[in-house]
Amino acid sequence: MPCKLSVNVNAIAYLRNRRHVPWPSLTDLCHVALDNGAVGITVHPRPDERHIRRTDVTDISKLLRAEYPGAEFNIEGYPDERFLTLCEAERPEQVTLVPDDPTQSTSDHGWDIAANRDRLTAVIARLHKSGARVALFIDPDPAVPALAKAVGADRVEIYTGPYGGAFEPAARAREFDRVVATGKAAEAAGLGLNAGHDLTRENLPALVKALPNLQEVSIGHAITADALMFGLGETVRKFRTAIGDL
Repeated sequence: MPCKLSVNVNAIAYLRNRRHVPWPSLTDLCHVALDNGAVGITVHPRPDERHIRRTDVTDISKLLRAEYPGAEFNIEGYPDERFLTLCEAERPEQVTLVPDDPTQSTSDHGWDIAANRDRLTAVIARLHKSGARVALFIDPDPAVPALAKAVGADRVEIYTGPYGGAFEPAARAREFDRVVATGKAAEAAGLGLNAGHDLTRENLPALVKALPNLQEVSIGHAITADALMFGLGETVRKFRTAIGDL
């Protein structure tokens, strides 16, 4: 089964929030992404609402249920009570738990699962009751997927920032090998596999080829940047080509 693309619309929301106007419209651009073959939409609301707002989460949820019932809604975030209540209200198909401090500009590390075992076990069980599939955001480390399985996760999302941000060939090869080893460890542990962060049309094909069990990539920054040149619809198609889904 080909890897699928979920479009993260955080960067679009950040652009909108630079002005006190309702454009660019997140729901309009979700239409474009889904009409061009994205499997779903990803959002990462933060407490300060510097990009995705709580109202955006509700608006996108309503859009998907009304017009794209086969699409997937993926809500990422740190599992404080406010976030968990939001997920229970909107009932996304997938919740991706990240260990972000609220002040971080973006995700930059995975969970220390051993140190957070009891909390993650309880949070994942709670989200399962609302019907969500739960993924844990993890560093590229082959020892971690088994820990994620032990606390009840359904999938892991490998943090691919070190791979995407490595431009020197030896460093890139080293980071690539770490991601691949972790992806294989996820398969061995019986977990589904996602990946995200600094993935581009250029660095995706090798990763997808090396990890046939890679089910979903969540991409926002590179898609938004490429959309400035190609338009969002064409960019989504280009990324789908990069992952072998078109």
